[in-house]
Amino acid sequence: MKYFLLFLSLFTILNCQDKKNVEETLKSDNRIVFGQIDSIYSEVLNESRKIWVHLPAGALDDTFSKTKYPVLYLLDGPGHFYSVTGMIKQLSTTNGNTVVPEMIIVAIPNTNRTRDLTPTNTETDPFGGDTAWLNDSGGGETFNDFVEKELIPYIDKNYPTSSYRTYVGHSFGGLAVINTLLTRPELFDNYIAIDPSLWWDDQVILKKAATVFSESRFDKKGLYLGIANTMPDGMKIEDVVKDTTGSTLHVRSNLEFAKLADSHEDNGLSFDWKYYDNDTHGSVPLITEYDAMRILFSWYDFKEINKFFDPDIKVTPEEFKNTIDTHYKKVSEHFGYDVLPNEGLINSLGYGFMTPDKFDLSYAALQMNIENYPESSNVYDSMGDYYLATKDSVKALELFTKAIEVGPSTVSQEKIDILTKSLK
Repeated sequence: MKYFLLFLSLFTILNCQDKKNVEETLKSDNRIVFGQIDSIYSEVLNESRKIWVHLPAGALDDTFSKTKYPVLYLLDGPGHFYSVTGMIKQLSTTNGNTVVPEMIIVAIPNTNRTRDLTPTNTETDPFGGDTAWLNDSGGGETFNDFVEKELIPYIDKNYPTSSYRTYVGHSFGGLAVINTLLTRPELFDNYIAIDPSLWWDDQVILKKAATVFSESRFDKKGLYLGIANTMPDGMKIEDVVKDTTGSTLHVRSNLEFAKLADSHEDNGLSFDWKYYDNDTHGSVPLITEYDAMRILFSWYDFKEINKFFDPDIKVTPEEFKNTIDTHYKKVSEHFGYDVLPNEGLINSLGYGFMTPDKFDLSYAALQMNIENYPESSNVYDSMGDYYLATKDSVKALELFTKAIEVGPSTVSQEKIDILTKSLK
């Protein structure tokens, strides 16, 4: 572990250097900006819809080549935007983490929440009270038309997206997420349902799931379900399934769904769930989102990185390359398309190896980036730094020159000016 921590310190320093310009672009008038507000007019919904969009730092930076990013679509957007963007940043880049990939986050604010997030129209409120709020219910499939035919194509056209998508919703949003999984599973790869309102309309989606799960396949689809403790005080979870009162309808419906999904493990769906005894309906989103990310992307983390920095393990350049290739082949299989080794990660490894006893690994890493990202000026500048470290100024000058030929690079030009004077 101590070798990995050493690498983390190197990675953090280098990553801060790589992203320095990006961080400056994220500040405006002494404010830290998390994203931008975009909008789209929906012919399907007959209204203009705002969307909040968060882009990874790399998508705003010309230092690295253009990358396509997975997209996370977030219902009840403003309520979860800040926590989810911070969480993804923490798990994907902060402190050298590669637990999950960097993602574009598209948060969808509500205009008529009951209309958009409920699958059927009903006049019955099982919890009693005024039912006027139910009048507009049942627009869930129309909202899904908007997401499928307008929102996703708009995002794909205007942002650097890949085809890998995750859908996240809480309460009515969780109900909408599960309904989408059952009716349009092809829209997303991962579904995260946070304490969903499966009691809706006499458990209509729960009943639909019983049929769909037994008749359909969900290969390469993932669903994580988080269930909050909404039981009356003093009641134990073992007693909920036997209860028939309205006070347990919400949690009982979710537990029934979990049992149902568990019983259909042969339909290809990668399903996991957790009951959060210490969390309420309001507090459960944050911890559910964290656990869901860790579980649904368990295949993404590059855990083999530690051995590269263990002085008791000699890694050859061939072994290094095979380790990287094997990991990203696995990642590609999960994403469903070819994923190149992350340029920023490999670049940082190249600098981390830039010591006399690991020069061969440094060269292997930086050369890998040149082969994978030939249109990035950064890869040539980094290799130039390698040749400076190995005291080959002529070759370093050649690489820095190549860097500015590929794209403008103030840093490379400064190095060229210094080297040119020293070689005279």
